[in-house]
Amino acid sequence: REMIRAYYASVSFMDEQVGRVLDALERLHLREKTIVVFWGDHGYHLGEKGRWSKAYSLFEVATRVPFIISVPGSKPGVSPRTVQLLDIYPTLVELCGLPQPYKSPAKLEGHSLSALLRRPHAKWDHPAFSVVMYQNKLGKSVRTERWHYVLWDDGNAGEMLLDHRTDPLELTNLAANPKYAETIALMKRYLKQLPVN
Repeated sequence: REMIRAYYASVSFMDEQVGRVLDALERLHLREKTIVVFWGDHGYHLGEKGRWSKAYSLFEVATRVPFIISVPGSKPGVSPRTVQLLDIYPTLVELCGLPQPYKSPAKLEGHSLSALLRRPHAKWDHPAFSVVMYQNKLGKSVRTERWHYVLWDDGNAGEMLLDHRTDPLELTNLAANPKYAETIALMKRYLKQLPVN
């Protein structure tokens, strides 16, 4: 209870500080000239999966983060799409009208979210990746809208395939079920996009 109380206290304190920044933008008449981006670095286990930690986990509860973008003149909305924090940079480059840093978008990790800011339910085919090193083992995760796949130490320390359509709390690992071999092969192809191997 003390850890949960401390977590909620931290969230409340942060919320108050964000409010102070937004109030200052209003007071200084800068709100309509400012793009505001709010995010966290990773989630926090508060007893889920038997863990009490904020690091070294690739479960959704640890990889999912708060992520809000407010653009002057835009309408509020919530997108159900799976995105990643690597998308912040290309998004801000586009929204600020800055020159693209690379002639080839393939050299840039992440994708501009501006289409989702205009239409939150727009088509989006980009998975989200997470990587962690724990006890000298590299953990890699790829998340699509339906699937979450985790590979530890190239499979030597385990793997997980989780179906968010039927199992949003990630309670059933489907990786050993031959019925999902094709899905696992696809997720492994996604993981090959990671520069860390």
